[in-house]
Amino acid sequence: MDTTLADPPHSALSGVARVLVHAGKLQAKAAEDLVRQSKEKKSSFVSAVIASGAISSADLAHTLATALAVPLMDLNAVDAQRLPQNIIDNKLAQQYQVLVLGRRGNRLFIGGADPTEPEVVERIKFATQLSPEWVIVEYDKITKILQGSATSAAEALESIAGGDFDFDIAEEEGPTQQEAQDMADVEDAPVVRFLQKMLVDAINLRASDLHFEPYEYHYRVRFRVDGELREITQPPIAIKDKLASRIKVLSRLDIAERRVPQDGRMKLKFGAKAIDFRISTLPTLFGEKIVIRILDPSSAKLGIEALGYEKIEKERLLACISRPYGMVLVTGPTGSGKTVSLYTCLNILNQPGVNISTVEDPAEINLPGINQVNVNDKAGLTFAAALKSFLRQDPDIIMVGEIRDLETADIAIKAAQTGHMVMSTLHTNDAPTTLTRLLNMGVAPFNIASSVLLITAQRLARRLCENCKTLAEFPREALLRAGFAETDLDGSWKPYRAVGCSSCNNGYRGRVGLYQVMPITEAIQRIILSEGTSMDIAVQAQSEGVRDLRQSGLVKVRAGVTTLEEVLAATNE
Repeated sequence: MDTTLADPPHSALSGVARVLVHAGKLQAKAAEDLVRQSKEKKSSFVSAVIASGAISSADLAHTLATALAVPLMDLNAVDAQRLPQNIIDNKLAQQYQVLVLGRRGNRLFIGGADPTEPEVVERIKFATQLSPEWVIVEYDKITKILQGSATSAAEALESIAGGDFDFDIAEEEGPTQQEAQDMADVEDAPVVRFLQKMLVDAINLRASDLHFEPYEYHYRVRFRVDGELREITQPPIAIKDKLASRIKVLSRLDIAERRVPQDGRMKLKFGAKAIDFRISTLPTLFGEKIVIRILDPSSAKLGIEALGYEKIEKERLLACISRPYGMVLVTGPTGSGKTVSLYTCLNILNQPGVNISTVEDPAEINLPGINQVNVNDKAGLTFAAALKSFLRQDPDIIMVGEIRDLETADIAIKAAQTGHMVMSTLHTNDAPTTLTRLLNMGVAPFNIASSVLLITAQRLARRLCENCKTLAEFPREALLRAGFAETDLDGSWKPYRAVGCSSCNNGYRGRVGLYQVMPITEAIQRIILSEGTSMDIAVQAQSEGVRDLRQSGLVKVRAGVTTLEEVLAATNE
């Protein structure tokens, strides 16, 4: 041992080679040969000595930890998925075979097989502005983790986004020089292909929204199909920032701003047609959550028959919107299809001799022949301000996206009283409570009674798949509790249940509307003028043959359009 230590040739050795020679694990001549080989192959000495079989990864790690008094960690006891991400550049980690194990304050704990490399410490310190501290780990284990993370990210994206796409930006106007540069910066091929794949799949699945959600240890993509969120995939978490940047560039948002929410739009060519998407970004604890809403223009052109109105409901609605003036209100929670119902009515009324103006927040679907205005609160363009302007624009029909306050309600009602057809939405549970909501806002009862022609409340229920729906058996008592009358249970029909097949989503495909269409008759006007309650209005409407939402849903159950479970869930109030 003494002879080896005194041998002159090994005095030129440094780092791990010197430690191994001093510890008696390697002869000086063998160490020199391995150093020379590693330089020729431009690889690390540690990889060369492990490849030669002169020492095992475990023995090397224990020897270095003892000789250098550096902590030793077994990576088998660590969940690699829970290690900190994106603190150091992936190329740097691969080049020096290092792994970030943790952070405490300004101290960064770095795992590696060679703690004698000074350059890596300086590079990490410069890149992170933190103080790196070494922890020795076994070479074969860190190599396995690094190779897995490097290949899994690329392979996962390529496997998810396999195939070719003809899916381009629909340029309404050319990008600016800065936008072109931003686009070039985020033209990461796997990320671009992955985003294209997600958008194509969402369109093919008839999804209404895409959710890109970052969490601490994973990244999730979900689609809302027929009103139900479904997890589609979990791409590598390392792509979250590049994906967010790509979406922001396409929708002309500020890619450098990650602290506040942003809203934008993009238009992409999908085959022969262009489809609009509305983008919303939201800063969360672990990155930006992005929701993309697919704005399908064809949904506004379905026609009133496709929405699910029964014959009497359709007749009541068409009779009121055809009147020269008055107000029609559509109510229901967010996502109940109010906008599509209003757009359908506007399309029916959209004729060359009619001037139609809408104010929305924002305008979701472009309707040719209709003047659409977006609310801009920062610029002072509120619903009320736009409505005041509309009245000087010689309108015949006005659509207000939502009545949110007394000022907007007052102007809309005055417009309805002065020869304009006004359509709008409110967020109330059913048609009778809409009238009391207007009263609570401060609208005078006589203004409501003289201007409102009809109120329709609505919900959306999933439509049964025609290919796989199956007859179901329910106890008579259960059907009676659900709302069916004794006369309905005459044996002439049976309810169906969802099964599921290759062409549907758990037994459902598409959605159908449940409607409560309530015309404001003279009797209901008298109740409003006497400041009656919503219960009084509901009783009067029932006596006039107006179905409530549950009864409307039960009609769909009898017709085999949806299931009793769906109706109970949609009308459970």
